[in-house]
Amino acid sequence: MARKHSHTSETNRSTGHSQQPKAAEQPDTMPLNKYVAHCGICSRRKAAELIKQGLVQVNGKTILEPGFQVTGNEHITYNKKPIRPVRQKVYVLLNKPKGYLTTTHDPKNRKTVMELVKSAFNGRLFPVGRLDRNTSGLLLLTNDGELAQKLSHPSFEVKKVYEVHINKPLTEAHFQQMLEGVMLEDGPAKVDALAYLDGTRKVLGLEIHSGKNRIVRRLFAALGYEVEKLDRVMYAGLTKKNLPRGKWRYLSEKEVIWLKHFRGA
Repeated sequence: MARKHSHTSETNRSTGHSQQPKAAEQPDTMPLNKYVAHCGICSRRKAAELIKQGLVQVNGKTILEPGFQVTGNEHITYNKKPIRPVRQKVYVLLNKPKGYLTTTHDPKNRKTVMELVKSAFNGRLFPVGRLDRNTSGLLLLTNDGELAQKLSHPSFEVKKVYEVHINKPLTEAHFQQMLEGVMLEDGPAKVDALAYLDGTRKVLGLEIHSGKNRIVRRLFAALGYEVEKLDRVMYAGLTKKNLPRGKWRYLSEKEVIWLKHFRGA
């Protein structure tokens, strides 16, 4: 390629013609939902929902198409407030206690996980995925919409490990059925690995990558069991080591790099 460039330069000099100036390049554009994610509002998938709900405006006009192209030079608002891409990306790992909702806001003024991490960052953070109110354990919060989109997408098969306490011993037949697949109202589901953690057969370790809502509780309920306690002890390779219940910490640079290059199972 360097040789070709040299030849072109010689030709121009020999003929006395100069190269034509290039036309002004158009500014780079991106889909509106990607822009919203870059602003630390939520993941790209959630941003698409917010746009379809009419909550995002571009230069005063409500846009309902997530793929609408923007340059970032427009006046863009979410919920009537101007938004700009975040400059400082923050990654927080929380060991969530029971009794807290995994949401950024609750209209009933119930406790949310945001109360536990409010000192982590003077700006927007949002949870990646969900833990229901009565489930404890690891929860990632960030303002990096691209990473949240990646970790939430089923194709990356993010592994989660839970400690599960049920109301009665799990039979061998049901143990095997959970590995092979259980039919739920929204289709079949199965666990990736399962183990008894004590002699009662009521405490189990469970590994799963499904992102379906309340999937662990629904799996056991479908077989006639009630989950009395559920704790997520590992998420995408992150563990609760040295992280007490109700406390949070920033991810290390090494952990952030690991998540960004994460390829799933």
